[in-house]
Amino acid sequence: MSWQELLGFIGGALTTGSLVPQVWRLFKLRSAREISLPFTSFLVLGIACWLVYGIVLSLLPLILWNSITLLFAVAMFYAKMKYGK
Repeated sequence: MSWQELLGFIGGALTTGSLVPQVWRLFKLRSAREISLPFTSFLVLGIACWLVYGIVLSLLPLILWNSITLLFAVAMFYAKMKYGK
């Protein structure tokens, strides 16, 4: 594994990990009023684009971490729809 690929894995882990506390908090408090719907929508779409980009170029760090991040972003979107009122 090259240092560039290792850097991609580390960066992806840190970025993906940053969403864990937010998603946890949304479901724990059952409140998503403070989360913007446009933000969440653009986040889901942007991550989906990055995932497709990673698949097209066969970049494992992008495929792995954006797949996981997309799950968290969809969970945020779901929480916004359910608890955002």
